[in-house]
Amino acid sequence: MEELTIKQAQETVDNWIQTYGVRYFNELTNLAILTEEVGELARIIARTYGEQSFKESDKKGDLGDEMADVLWVLLCLANQTGTDLTSAFQKNIEKKTARDKERHINNQKL
Repeated sequence: MEELTIKQAQETVDNWIQTYGVRYFNELTNLAILTEEVGELARIIARTYGEQSFKESDKKGDLGDEMADVLWVLLCLANQTGTDLTSAFQKNIEKKTARDKERHINNQKL
């Protein structure tokens, strides 16, 4: 499979929705779904890297798949709200760099 840019991922999700999904769920529904998907991701992380033990029903969980579910819904929300995630991510990196370029290096806890 060819690597996707963020823009291509947004376009892929939009094409899928237009072809198979009928329409986007509304933004509030997708926010609720995003929260649910983050919870499923957290469950796997808590059991794999944290102190919780796996239940039998947890053992089939796939970390990568859960991360992809989170990304999918985030891409849906970006498409619905007209957000260019490539541009937003680049601006976010610039913001973090300007704000935090020395913060972590000077953090004695790290």
